[in-house]
Amino acid sequence: MTVSNQSKPLDGIRVIDMTRLAPGPYGTMLLADLGAEVIVVGGGRAGPPVSSFSRGKKFISLDLKSEQGQLALARLCDSADVFIEGFRPGVASRLGAGYETLSASNPRLIYCSLTGYGQTGPRAQEAGHDINYLGYTGVLGSMGPIDGPPQIPLNAIADMAGGGMLAVIGILAALQERQRTGLGQQVDAAMIDGCLSLIAMHFPAWRTAAMPARGDGWLAGAAPNYRCYRCADGGYMAVGSLEPQFFDALWRTLELGDVPDAMSHSAWPAIERLLEATFLTLPRDAWVARFEGVDACVTPVLAPDEVWRDRQVQSRVDPQRPQEVPAIPRFSRSAIAPAAVDLRDHSVAVLSSVGLSAADIEVASPPAQRGAQDGLAWPPRFTD
Repeated sequence: MTVSNQSKPLDGIRVIDMTRLAPGPYGTMLLADLGAEVIVVGGGRAGPPVSSFSRGKKFISLDLKSEQGQLALARLCDSADVFIEGFRPGVASRLGAGYETLSASNPRLIYCSLTGYGQTGPRAQEAGHDINYLGYTGVLGSMGPIDGPPQIPLNAIADMAGGGMLAVIGILAALQERQRTGLGQQVDAAMIDGCLSLIAMHFPAWRTAAMPARGDGWLAGAAPNYRCYRCADGGYMAVGSLEPQFFDALWRTLELGDVPDAMSHSAWPAIERLLEATFLTLPRDAWVARFEGVDACVTPVLAPDEVWRDRQVQSRVDPQRPQEVPAIPRFSRSAIAPAAVDLRDHSVAVLSSVGLSAADIEVASPPAQRGAQDGLAWPPRFTD
């Protein structure tokens, strides 16, 4: 792929990040990878940044319980294109950072509120985690074995896809709309909305032959040609041979004789027993070698520490920094590369750039940070 443009798609976009935990920092990392300047504001009793999502960001400290800290934040937001917060509804307003306040001063501001339940509704003020949003939206109720409890898919669905990525989609759409109108707006990104969107194709399939119940149906692990099989060494192979041509290639590669009709539910038990017994005869990597170059949709199940040795993954990442793969699409002209992690406190440099004096910065800083200069490790030690 030839890159002829060394600028990034979001060069010149300034993002003020007041999120914590995982969804917000993940989303703002994507924006930073795309070239946005992301400034993370810490203050009060905020916890440390999520280390996995800290690359390409600048970290500053403000005492958001003080009038001076709130005024400094407002000045910073006047220079911003995007503000993102992850508080329960109403909390940002109490910190002087509500949508009405910030947009009155900067009408072009895109203000994203990222929460579990959204800004409205009977649960808007309730606490929750990924597992709770999955539970309310049918995602959790459709995952796991028939005879066991629902299976938790890490926190990849609600937090990352239904939260962080949904927020980024909303922010990018609002930035595009601003090109036409010149005005910003509030983006209400709720993780339950994201979950409902991600499982949308499965709602009409529920209680039908395609998905009769949790753990049953074509895509839930019940179909013998769409599930994982244990190998002789305890490893697993993922079989995704749904279409007839792929199932035919699977069956013939395993040399199992006449190809049965995998579309017939009555044939599933016999197919499953034969595939289970066959895959148990060799270790996983022997099956990987057997299926090399075979168009059967049969692949190994890799553990996280094995992923970086896969040659396809290696072709997509920087071999010197394999676990810093940009979690964004590739572009034909724009240069995309993850920036380094820099956890130094950049309060003085950032706030000076928007016109605050040294005295202003001093009184706007958290008490424990007053007198400190740029370069201290972030997050600072805050007092209550």
